Amino acid sequence: MEQLLKLLETNPTLTPRQLAVMLCRDEKAVKGMIDECVSKGIIKGYRTIIDWEKAGVNHVKAQIELKVTPKKGRGFDEIAMAIASMEEVEGVTLMSGGYDLLIEIKAKTFQDIAMFVFKRLSPMDDVNETATHFVLRPYKQAGIMFHEEDEDGRSFNAL
Repeated sequence: MEQLLKLLETNPTLTPRQLAVMLCRDEKAVKGMIDECVSKGIIKGYRTIIDWEKAGVNHVKAQIELKVTPKKGRGFDEIAMAIASMEEVEGVTLMSGGYDLLIEIKAKTFQDIAMFVFKRLSPMDDVNETATHFVLRPYKQAGIMFHEEDEDGRSFNAL
């Protein structure tokens, strides 16, 4: 099962037939494994990683660190789920260390993100502190390299 999940995580466009060959399994068995993973909530969905810069679509991404006061008996879940339900939010992760929640957001402008923090996050009763970090350039996302060669033709050398 783990091998199947790794293959799907790397390339969700593989067909059950292709997966069956790669796993030395019967295609019907592979379809059944995938269906089981979907029904159990192991597979949450399929995504395409897009280089929006190359597509000519401009938007701004930010990661927002939040320090919050957890609710008695509910921990961080209540505030995390409230934030996760906001349309602008792409991701919410409980963290250890210097802050509690990491919020990922995408908007059209820097101002839109600033207003989101100012009007939606900061006023929440349980939010004690925010720190916003704007994404300037992704180099690798979900295991996929974005910029293997710079605009002037120089290659990025791996250490």
